Amino acid sequence: MDRRSFLSRAGVGAAAAAGLAAPAIAQSNPQIRWRLTSSFPNSLDTIFGGATTLSRFLSEATDGNFDLQVFAAGELVPGLQAADAVMEGTVEACHTVSYYYWGKDPAWAVPAAIPFSLNARGMNAWHYHGGGIDLANQFFAKQGLFALPGGNTGVQMGGWFRREINTVQDLQGLKMRVGGFAGSILERLGVVPQQIAGGDIYSALETGTIDAAEWVGPYDDEKLGFVQVAPYYYYPGWWEGGPTVHFMFNLEQYEALPESYKSLLRTAARATDADMLQKYDFLNPTAIRNLVAGGAQLRPYSTEILDACLQTSNEVYAELDGSNPDFKAMWDSIKAFRDLHYTYQQVAEYNYDTYMMQKLNAQQL
Repeated sequence: MDRRSFLSRAGVGAAAAAGLAAPAIAQSNPQIRWRLTSSFPNSLDTIFGGATTLSRFLSEATDGNFDLQVFAAGELVPGLQAADAVMEGTVEACHTVSYYYWGKDPAWAVPAAIPFSLNARGMNAWHYHGGGIDLANQFFAKQGLFALPGGNTGVQMGGWFRREINTVQDLQGLKMRVGGFAGSILERLGVVPQQIAGGDIYSALETGTIDAAEWVGPYDDEKLGFVQVAPYYYYPGWWEGGPTVHFMFNLEQYEALPESYKSLLRTAARATDADMLQKYDFLNPTAIRNLVAGGAQLRPYSTEILDACLQTSNEVYAELDGSNPDFKAMWDSIKAFRDLHYTYQQVAEYNYDTYMMQKLNAQQL
């Protein structure tokens, strides 16, 4: 067979193979059209962007056959009703933080973040290798949901204050925009928690309607301009050491997916989870420099305040352990791992980071 004849026949064979492959791919990738409602405005590109990232991964892996249409908070339902919409079957999926719904049951908060829990690395380790995803879904299944981690902000900042806060006494009567489970802890210490939408926080601080507000961290906070009206920027956000954002799916809709799509969904969600934390780790360092240059005065919470908050949190947990088995099951699991996690972290990780910080501060690198 001469070369021209061989190439001609090879070309025909390749074309035929290509023609046969398309129906096979189509059969293995059925068309799925889902809607996802986010709890976040699309102006927050990092945290809202998690949903669009998941949508892109699913579409690219299935030649567009798994189509996840993403809606920002308020476009379909209010942001804090995203999980309700999924439970009711209004939409198939949402991207939210489960502690938003702690008022239904405090157990909702545990898979996301509760005060003095794990940092972001610890939460990811617990979720993926410590049985956290399964424990959370034992609870979420009772709500008609299936959930997967879908992002993490890393430890958050402790909020913007119009005046300095040094003692527990300084918390008395303080009107602070702080939501969810953390608000219930601070309320026991004299704070007056306020539920205010993100877009209204600036004006509330400017007019003195509130004295302080927590949001997320440097990158997101910079966009909202809080430094202009509340210059004292406290850390750490002890109530959100490593808050996990979740993708939640209607359980019946999830169970109806082909096994290959279930596997893809889990893989794409895991990639999205990692991607969000990486973005925050990259963007927050520049943002904190910008905020300080713009007048932000960084302040650590005093040991007195942190100790009081820890003690109060533990008192609340003891109460819940005795009355809420779902809360207890997840919290006991986290606490057992938390002891191991921080014991190890203080060996290599802590000492390496501390050494590097000291040398950088001394400009010896």
